[in-house]
Amino acid sequence: MERNESASPSSVLFLDRVGEVVLDLNADGFSWKPHDSDHAELNSRSCLGINLNAMIEAEIRFSEIYAIEFIGWGLIHGFTGSVGGFISAVARLEQMYRFVVHGYYKQGASHTPGPWTLSEYMFGHKNLQTCQNWAEQLNTFLKMEIGRPKSLLVFVHPLCGRGKGCKNWETVAPLFSRAKVEMKVHVTQRAGHAYDIIKSSTDKELSAFDGIVAVGGDGLFNEILNGLLSSRHKAPYPPAPADSSYAGNIDRDQQHRNHSFNGRPSHENDDHEPLLSTQEANGVDISNKHKPGSCNADQDPVLSFPNVCTTGVRDPITSALQIILGHKTPLDIAQVVRWKTRPSSVDVPSVRYAASFAGYGFYGDVIKESEKYRWMGPARYDYAGTKVFLKHRSFEAEVAFLESKSVEPTTRSGGPQPAQLSSERPKKMVCRKNCTVCNETTNSNHPSANGAIKSSRIHSEGSRWLRSKGRFLSIGGAVISCRNERAPDGLVADAHLADGFLHLILIKDCPRPSYLWHLTQLTRKGSDPLNFEFVEHHKTSAFTFISTHDESFWNLDGELLQACQVSVQSIMKPACFDSTKVN
Repeated sequence: MERNESASPSSVLFLDRVGEVVLDLNADGFSWKPHDSDHAELNSRSCLGINLNAMIEAEIRFSEIYAIEFIGWGLIHGFTGSVGGFISAVARLEQMYRFVVHGYYKQGASHTPGPWTLSEYMFGHKNLQTCQNWAEQLNTFLKMEIGRPKSLLVFVHPLCGRGKGCKNWETVAPLFSRAKVEMKVHVTQRAGHAYDIIKSSTDKELSAFDGIVAVGGDGLFNEILNGLLSSRHKAPYPPAPADSSYAGNIDRDQQHRNHSFNGRPSHENDDHEPLLSTQEANGVDISNKHKPGSCNADQDPVLSFPNVCTTGVRDPITSALQIILGHKTPLDIAQVVRWKTRPSSVDVPSVRYAASFAGYGFYGDVIKESEKYRWMGPARYDYAGTKVFLKHRSFEAEVAFLESKSVEPTTRSGGPQPAQLSSERPKKMVCRKNCTVCNETTNSNHPSANGAIKSSRIHSEGSRWLRSKGRFLSIGGAVISCRNERAPDGLVADAHLADGFLHLILIKDCPRPSYLWHLTQLTRKGSDPLNFEFVEHHKTSAFTFISTHDESFWNLDGELLQACQVSVQSIMKPACFDSTKVN
């Protein structure tokens, strides 16, 4: 549907704190300019070097508006006059019918964007019908903006963010109400609460929502992610480790009965902030809805695999605005299959999913150790990390990973070396909004006839499995860069959000000072924590892990998983096309 550019002629309305302006409507938004000569004169003036035309003559696009409200009869500030180049502090008040245009503006430079700031413009007119017509017409244009949610399922963790979960939601909830987004809100009462609600919901029930919003930390998002995928993801498993007694697909009903979250009391804090924690994920999008132009449009709603997206910001207001406006960035997901809990155990394989990081050794031990000190709050990670670092434990393990011939080698290999940086690595290409690498990957991933998920590139032509065996201090699979306050560039600065790859980081046994230098580089912007001789970095779509250690723990987005044999693969959902509209 195209907008009618001649939907409304120019009209004279009253703009709060400015006066009469001529309002012009076009296909992309609307603009205004002064109506009389007094404003035109003021438009050319400045006060103490400050340009005064910011409000007097401006344009706003519909893509920058999140809500339009008709607020009826009331006071509005009149024109503020100027005397000798200075704005008068006295403004007259008038009464008229009013509507408010709610928008935002961005702070910071384009390459380093800051939080978004709310803005509003109040227009008025003495005639009720004129004011209502403008508000209704602008709202009609706003409804044509594609991708904006109409209904959301919201989970709020009351104790996340140092106990500010409910306060954060109270801050942003009015924005959703103003934008006329219907919300069903759950305040979680215990660990696993969100997981249980989503897993027990039918596809039809979830399809009533345009998306799910997580107001919390990594733990809450991980619950939502696993609740969505635990019974809905049907892709094959990644290959099992070589000596596993299981291979290929198994009875999924039996598998899902063994999948559960380690419940914690509801009063405990979920503010996971370990060294490599990320809290970039603020929402999960469910887009396989029963509507024209979507997959399975002629069938009952089925959520075989939801699109998982992030807004990429931590500021509550900015994140809420991006959700309202339908802004989203697709993410790959790591599927982690646990084949064995301990070397001597006989287990039914179980599956977990992670959106940012799966780490073993140092990272798993920090999470395990920190569980003893939950009463300390976020400080427990510093304390636990120091204790684990001083122990400096390494583990015998074997890792197999799928070689990717489509990427340039970034591997550093070699035994434990003195703490010296190795040779120059290829130049980093940091992933940003509208990243060319991610766009090329998305465009090249054509869906199958049934819109099935693509699970990594395990069977890609010419690929082979490579192995690395020895003693390791840590092993990590990063889905994204893992940037946060502690690691401004993340573990892998040039990781991309939706390219189908994992970044396998192997930290071989090395002297404690060398490992400390590696960890220190994580905290420094512009450094390269992977550029050491004892570090191996492989860009891969899948890897397997085997350890003979009886106490092997993994950190999955801040959640603990005990496993000595696992397989990990990157999974991704291709774009969904309506076959009747694709040439």
